[in-house]
Amino acid sequence: MRAKRLMESLEKRGISAALIHRRVNMRYLSGYTGEGCLLVTPNGMTIFTDFRYIEQVSRQSPQSKCVRTGMGKSTEALILEEMGDIRTLAIEDNHITYPHYKSLEKNLPGVELSSLGGEIETLRRIKDQSEIDCIVRAADIACKSFDQLLGIIRPGMTEKELAVELNYFMLKNGAEGTGFDTIACAGANGSLPHAVPSDYQIQKGDLMTFDFGAVVDGYTCDMTRTIAIGEVSGELRAIYDTVLNAQMLALEAIHPGVKCCEIDKIARDYIDARYPGAFGHSLGHGVGMEVHEGPVFARSCEEEALPGHVLTVEPGVYIPNLGGCRIEDMVIITENGYINPITAPKHLITI
Repeated sequence: MRAKRLMESLEKRGISAALIHRRVNMRYLSGYTGEGCLLVTPNGMTIFTDFRYIEQVSRQSPQSKCVRTGMGKSTEALILEEMGDIRTLAIEDNHITYPHYKSLEKNLPGVELSSLGGEIETLRRIKDQSEIDCIVRAADIACKSFDQLLGIIRPGMTEKELAVELNYFMLKNGAEGTGFDTIACAGANGSLPHAVPSDYQIQKGDLMTFDFGAVVDGYTCDMTRTIAIGEVSGELRAIYDTVLNAQMLALEAIHPGVKCCEIDKIARDYIDARYPGAFGHSLGHGVGMEVHEGPVFARSCEEEALPGHVLTVEPGVYIPNLGGCRIEDMVIITENGYINPITAPKHLITI
C-alpha cells in the first residue's frame, strides 16, 4: 500500500519508478532493514542486495522480489534489467553521494533521472494505526523504564551511569533499541539542550534532565523529564514551574487544523515573558521511524496539525552556569483532538 501511494504521487510527475537507498525509507516501504537498494515500479518492489541479506529479505519482505548482487554484473545493470521498458527513475539525490549519482547517470543509459525529493518523508508524516500502535508501545516501555530508573538514582552517581542504566531498562523491557543517544545531564550541564552524559556526579540541589526514547518495530518515542536531586533552590523551582506551565498551555491549544507555529508561539511567549531568550529551540518536531521528522512546532512552520501526525511538545529553559529544565510529551493528532502516550508524571519528582 505504501509503495502504491508513492507510485501514485510519482505518476503525477510523469515518473514511472523510484530507486531507494536510505535504509529508513527502504524499511518504511518494504519492511527490509538490511543493506542494498530498493526499486519500486508499478509492477512491485525489487530489493538488490548481496549474499549476506538474501534470507533476511525473504523473512522481512516476502512480497518483494530479491535480486542478488556481486555475481559478475554491476548493480546498475541488474537495475536496468528489472526496469524493463521503464525509462524514468526518481532517485534520492539528497542522500546518495555525487560519485554515486554520476555512476547511476553513466550506467543507466537511456534512463531519465529525476529527484525523488521528500516524497517518502512526506508520506511518512501521516501515521497509520499500525505505526501509532508501535509508537504507543515504545512510549509504554520508555515510561516504565523511567519509573524503574527513579528507584536507583542517588547522589554520587554519574550522568553516564544513569544514561547506561536507563538504556538497559529500555532494552530489558522489550525495546528494539534506543531512538537516539540518551541525554542525562545535571546541575550546570542542564543548560545544554543536547548535553552528552559526562562523569559529573549528581548532587543534592541539582535539577537533572533525561531525554530518551525506546524503539519498537522501527518506531521511536521521544520523552523528557526533569527531576530534583534533593531540595532545589527557589530559582530552579521557578524554572521548572515555568516550563511545565508553558507546556500545559501549549497542550491545551492543540487540535486538528491548528497551525504549528501558533502552538509554538503560545509556549514561547509564556517563557520569554519570564526568561527572555532562554528557550532557543523549537517547541517540537515530528516523530516516527526517525526521531526528527516533519512537521514541526516552530515559529516558521505554517503547516496544520493533521490526524496521524505525531509531534513532541518540549519547551525548555536553559540558564548558563545554573542549569536547565525541559519537559517533553508526544501528541498523536486524532480527528477530535490528540492522544498523549507519555504517562510519566510531570510534577517535580524529588529523589
